[in-house]
Amino acid sequence: MDNKYNEFMFPAGAEVNIIPVMQGEGPIRFNEADLPDTLPVLALRNAVLFPGTVYPITIGREKSIRLIRDAEKHGAFIGAVPQIDVLVEEPQKEDLSMYGTVAKIVKTIEMPDGTITAILQSFQRISVDDIISYEPYITARVHYLEEHLSEEDASDVRVIALTLKEKAGQIIKNAGFASKEAVSALKTIDDFGFLVNFIATSIELDNYNEKVDLLQYDDLKARAMNLLSALDAQLEYLKIKQEINQKVKMEIDQQQREYYLNNQLRTIQEELGMDDMEDIARFRERAAQKDWPDKVAEAFEKEIAKLERYNPSSPDYSVQYNYMEFMLDLPWNVMSQDNLDLKHAQKVLDNDHFGLDSVKDRIIEYLAVLKLKGNMKSPILCLYGPPGVGKTSLGKSIAKALGREYVRISLGGMHDEAEIRGHRKTYVGALPGRILNGIARAGKSNPVIVLDEIDKLSSDFKGDPSSALLEALDPEQNATFHDNYLDIDYDLSNVLFITTANGISSIQPALRDRMEMINVTGYLAEEKVQIARHFLIPKQLEEHGIDKKALKIDPAALRAVVDDYTHESGVRGLEKQVAKIARVTAKKIALEQDYPAVIKKEHLKEYLGLPTNSHDSQKGNEVPGVVTGLAWTEMGGEILFVESSISSGKGILSMTGNLGDVMKESATIAYQYIKAHPELAGMTSEEFASKDIHVHVPEGAVPKDGPSAGITMVSSMVSALRGQRIKLHYAMTGEMTLRGRVLPVGGIKEKILAAKRAGVTTIVICEENRKDIEDIKDVYIKGLEFKYVKTIQDVIENIF
Repeated sequence: MDNKYNEFMFPAGAEVNIIPVMQGEGPIRFNEADLPDTLPVLALRNAVLFPGTVYPITIGREKSIRLIRDAEKHGAFIGAVPQIDVLVEEPQKEDLSMYGTVAKIVKTIEMPDGTITAILQSFQRISVDDIISYEPYITARVHYLEEHLSEEDASDVRVIALTLKEKAGQIIKNAGFASKEAVSALKTIDDFGFLVNFIATSIELDNYNEKVDLLQYDDLKARAMNLLSALDAQLEYLKIKQEINQKVKMEIDQQQREYYLNNQLRTIQEELGMDDMEDIARFRERAAQKDWPDKVAEAFEKEIAKLERYNPSSPDYSVQYNYMEFMLDLPWNVMSQDNLDLKHAQKVLDNDHFGLDSVKDRIIEYLAVLKLKGNMKSPILCLYGPPGVGKTSLGKSIAKALGREYVRISLGGMHDEAEIRGHRKTYVGALPGRILNGIARAGKSNPVIVLDEIDKLSSDFKGDPSSALLEALDPEQNATFHDNYLDIDYDLSNVLFITTANGISSIQPALRDRMEMINVTGYLAEEKVQIARHFLIPKQLEEHGIDKKALKIDPAALRAVVDDYTHESGVRGLEKQVAKIARVTAKKIALEQDYPAVIKKEHLKEYLGLPTNSHDSQKGNEVPGVVTGLAWTEMGGEILFVESSISSGKGILSMTGNLGDVMKESATIAYQYIKAHPELAGMTSEEFASKDIHVHVPEGAVPKDGPSAGITMVSSMVSALRGQRIKLHYAMTGEMTLRGRVLPVGGIKEKILAAKRAGVTTIVICEENRKDIEDIKDVYIKGLEFKYVKTIQDVIENIF
C-alpha cells in the first residue's frame, strides 16, 4: 500500500490518525512558469493530500518506490493523486481522480518491512489532463488550479471557520486520537483556506470518496460547506459507533455480573444444602444399581463430573442432565426371562394367527435351540407379503409367546438417518435414535422390536436410514451398536428384530442380505372364513359390546362376504365388513328393533348394501383372441385378460392398456416370434405381413408391467390370428424368449390363489416352476390341474 499512514511513528495496528504538520499560514505559492507541465504521479490509497500540509505517506508498490527515489534524488516535484478504487494494484487513468496536489519530498525513511515512508509537502492543486506513460511509473500532463474566496463570502468565513473548528474538535475528541495536539493546532490557525485544507487532511472520514471529492472545489467556501456536511455525517457515524460499543460493553458487564451472582448463589445453596447435589446423588444411587460394562461406568463418571461443574442455570446443564437421565434409563444387561415352553409358544401363536406356519416354525426352532444351548444370537426376520395378512400383529404374538417386551417402530416415510442413530447431544433439541429409545421404554435389553414397513424407507440430504440400519440388523455388528446421542456402544445382539414389508424389490440389497426372508402369502377363501369365525367375529362383538349369543353369521354368508364384498389377499377388508355387520346389529339392539339371530346370505344386502366386488372370472374367454393371464402385485395375486384383434393392414403391432416397458417388450417378442413362425397361426409369411395386430390389456387406468405375461401375449395373438378360442377355464403365466423358450416366474402361490378365486381349473406354467408347485400345500392346489411347458410350441399344443 502507498499510504499506511497509521504506521508512521506509531505501533503497527494502532488505531490512530496522523495530524498533518503545519507549514505556516497557508500554502507556499509558485509561479506557474516555475512549475513543470508534466509530473510523475504518486497514486494514493485511502489518503488525500490538500494544499499547505505536510503529510507522511507509506510507499509499498515497486513503481511508487522508484518514483520517490528518483524525485528525491533530483529534487523534483511530484503529483499526489488519490486512487478511486483502492484495490487496483496497477491503476490506469480511469482508476485515478482528476484532481490532486503538487508536492515535494521533505524526507524519506526506510522501514524494516521494505517499505518507505515519505513525508510530503503539498503546495497547489492540480488537474490531470492526460497520462503520458505508465513506465517506469505514471507520468501525467497537468495544469495548476488556483483557489479563491469572493469578497461577498468574507462575512460568512468567520462563522464557517468557528463551526469547522467546533465539529473537527468534537470528532477528534470522540475518535480518541491525538486530541491535545490536534485541538491545539486547530486553535492557532487563522488562515481560512489553510484551516479548511488542514481539517480535510487531518480528519479521517468513513466515506473516503467524500474526501476525494473535496479537491475539485476552487471556491474555498464551497469546499468548506461540503466539508461541514462530511463532518456532520462523520459525527453521526461516531455517535452510532459509540452507542454500539457501549451496548456491547453493558451486555458483557451484565453477563459477568450474572456469572458472579450465580457463583455466589451456588455457594449459598451449597452451604444450605439446597443445590443440585440432590439430583447428582440420585444419579449416583441409580448408577450403583446398574450392571453395566466397565467402559460404560467410566463414561458415566466422566459425564457426571461434567454435570457437577455446570451451573444449574446454564443451558449446558439441562442438556447434560437429560443425557445422564437417558443413560440411566437404558436397561444395561437387564433381560426378560424367556418362556422356553415350546408347547405354550405354539399354542399362543396358533390362538392369535391362523396359518403362517413358516413363521411359527421358525420361532419354535429358535426357542428349541435357545432351550438346548442356553444362549443364542437372536435371528433377524423379514416378513414380506401383501397387506392385511398379519405380519405386524405377528410380532406382538411372538413377544407374547416368548414372554418378552414388545416395541413397534414405524419406518414408513422415514428419511432422516438421525431417526435411527440419533443426533449428537451437542445439537439443540438432540434426541436418541428410535431403536435405543424403544429399548429404554421397554425397560429390557432383549425385547421383540418390529420394524414396520421397511420397504417404505426413503432418503434425502439428511442421510439414508436404510444404510444406518445395516449395523443394527447385522448379528455380527449389532453387539456394538453406536448411537450418536449416547455415544457409547450398546449391545443389540439379544434383541429379536422382526421387519415387515409388502415387497422386497425396494429394500437395499445389503440390508436384504442381513435378514432372513420369510414370505407371508395370502389366504384362501376357505381360510378367510375360518379366520372370520375364530378371530374377527369374536373381536368385533367384544368391541361393539354385543353378546356372543346375540349375533351369529352363517358360514355361507361369511363366504359370500369374502367373495362379493372383499377383494384382497389379507383379511383387513373382511374385518371392516364384519365390523359393519356388528354396527348395524348394535344399532338395531339399541333401537329395540327386530334382527335375525343368525345372519344369512339373504340378509347381507340389508347389512352391507350391494356387492362391491366384480368377480375375477373367465368371462370373455369364449371368443378368439382373449386369454387369461396371472399376475403378482404387492396386494397379492391377480388375473388379467390379454385381448388381441386382427385387421387388414401392413403388419403393424399396436399396444394399449397402460403397459410398462417390460410388458411392451414381451408383446414385441411375441409378435416377432409369430412373424418368424407363421405356421403357428396357420398362415404364410405373406398373409401374416398383411395383418395388423392390436393388443389390449383391460383396465387401462391401472399401470401394468412385468415379463410374466409373455406366453399369454403369444397365445392371445395366435388365437386371434387363427380365429379359434382357447380352452375354457385356462390361465397361464410365464416369460418367453425370442427363441421360443418358456422361462420361470415368481409369485406362484399368490397367482394360484387368484386363479382359484376366478374359477380357473387349468394353469399353463413353466416346467422349471414345478418345484414351486410341489412346495405348496395340497389345500391350495386342490381342484387345479397344471400343464408344464418348456417351449411356446408346448403352450400352443395345450391350449387349443
